[in-house]
Amino acid sequence: MGMDMARVKLFFVFLLVLISPGRLFAAHGVSIDGHLKYPPGFKHFDYVSTRAVKGGSLTLHALGSFDKMNPFTLKGSAPFGLEDFVFETLAVPSLDEPFAEYGLIAKDIKVAADKLSVTFTIDKRARFSDGTPVTPADVKFSLDTLKSSKAHPFYQIYLRDIKGAVILDRHRIRFLFARPNRELHMIASRLPVFSKAFYEKHGFNSPGMTPPIGSGPYVVAEVNPGKSITYKRNPDYWARDLPVRKGMFNFNTITVKYFRDQIVSVEAFKAGEFDFMVVNIAKQWQRDLTGKRFQNGELVKKLFPHKNDAGMQGFVFNTRRPLFKDRRVRRALGLAFDFQWTNKVMFFDQYTRSNSYFSNSYLAATGLPHGLELKMLEPFRAQLPAAVFTTPLTPPSTAPPASLRGNLEKAVKLLAQAGWHVKNGVLQNRKGEPFAFEILLVSPSFERVMAPYVENLRRLGIKASYRTIDPALYADRIKNFDFDMVVNVYGQSQSPGNEQRDYWYSTSANRKGSRNLAGVSSPVVDHLVDNIIYASTQKKLTAACKALDRVLWYGYYVVPNWYLASYRLAYSSRFRQPRTLPLYYNPYQLLMTWWDGSVKRQRP
Repeated sequence: MGMDMARVKLFFVFLLVLISPGRLFAAHGVSIDGHLKYPPGFKHFDYVSTRAVKGGSLTLHALGSFDKMNPFTLKGSAPFGLEDFVFETLAVPSLDEPFAEYGLIAKDIKVAADKLSVTFTIDKRARFSDGTPVTPADVKFSLDTLKSSKAHPFYQIYLRDIKGAVILDRHRIRFLFARPNRELHMIASRLPVFSKAFYEKHGFNSPGMTPPIGSGPYVVAEVNPGKSITYKRNPDYWARDLPVRKGMFNFNTITVKYFRDQIVSVEAFKAGEFDFMVVNIAKQWQRDLTGKRFQNGELVKKLFPHKNDAGMQGFVFNTRRPLFKDRRVRRALGLAFDFQWTNKVMFFDQYTRSNSYFSNSYLAATGLPHGLELKMLEPFRAQLPAAVFTTPLTPPSTAPPASLRGNLEKAVKLLAQAGWHVKNGVLQNRKGEPFAFEILLVSPSFERVMAPYVENLRRLGIKASYRTIDPALYADRIKNFDFDMVVNVYGQSQSPGNEQRDYWYSTSANRKGSRNLAGVSSPVVDHLVDNIIYASTQKKLTAACKALDRVLWYGYYVVPNWYLASYRLAYSSRFRQPRTLPLYYNPYQLLMTWWDGSVKRQRP
């Protein structure tokens, strides 16, 4: 009897330990739902190759110029690749799982059962490129810096729910959370880690061009300010044999050359000035990427499918401008864009029309709201357009039986309801002020898209113009919301979260440097964004995304554009590739699994 009671007591002690809020769950990786594809001790990711050879060179291109060496600050432009080649995070994502990360600088990640903290154990082997160890003090410095006014404002909002960090010992650090959040441990794991000693010496916002010290696979070898930068593979890279780095970052040198625009870049690529190009212009893919080097096999162009959430690309209204305050006006201007004609005549029918802020994703709202999604929207019925509840998300179309003329007639009625009427061929308000605005562009290739759109607007009496400006000036005007309309892509992950604050939150509407380019400021949107961030289950996350999708769609903040469920890549035929493609990736993540086939494998 006594022995049985002792066992019972031991059982309850064990049970209390299990359910204790402070208990930590250790793992080599973390995910949103607790499931990981790769077990402890895995050798490498499936989308890399054990046949990959180190060596050779890679030359890339970028547009515009650069004037700083810190990609984590607001002012100025950093060179392409600096963030990904030189700096590293505590953990890195797997590219064949929707939302999973595996330890890099952190060899062990422990999430508290109450989801109010995460503890990282720093790999004792982790080193910066100057040979100094990566310590918990460096990690704490990185978090504190990114949460401060020294860093780009995006980080302050993105990391808001991480209250701070406590150093536990020489190798462990604990991040403390303000409230439970199913993805906050993932956000914490993607914290870029800086050398505290380097930035205490040089200053985080230093205007100079001193190459930074990081723990990544490359170091900055040569800088030609504004024109080119060369990265050299660090021969002493500490993580080269880790499972999350095997078969990756294979080129000895990576040089990035800067060009004025994408049109000039195409000719430079064909002339052999760089090796790899992501093609975003249908005409270039269809007609311009031809010639002798393609015919003889020196250059290749190929479509690479992906499963990424395409998000939303569109012509964005700056609703801070009085001209675009009225959603009826914004809807009317959306009716003037003829996607079907544009896709056929200019894009060779390559694209699909964006029909959601989560296009190409299970998160996109379909049909009418129901179930949990409807329950989230119902309290705000009086504040929302009726269409949110009665009409599926459907972009304007000119496919028969619809027509551009019919759409423009609808637009005229909407503009009249908003107080705009045509007089002597000019759309005017009651004060006699004309409806005129400018579309700001950074790529001249978009001018051919805007020309027919501006012409359609002219038929409504609207005086719209478009102008392409220097990339550096464009970036500055975007940061300061100094535009009427721009083209923008709202990228989305497979599991949206804190970044939605930067896209849509009221507090980001007037915060310089935020990605809330439209100036969305709505209590309903704020509430739904919070529902996304603090969703406790996948079902709640999905419902919240769909509800937000509907509210944004019928806010008419953008004129929806298009998307492609594959990447159009052109590259040198000397490159070799793994047999297996990842699922969720960007082109440069894919490229970092390739290698130079002209380099011979060295015998052991």
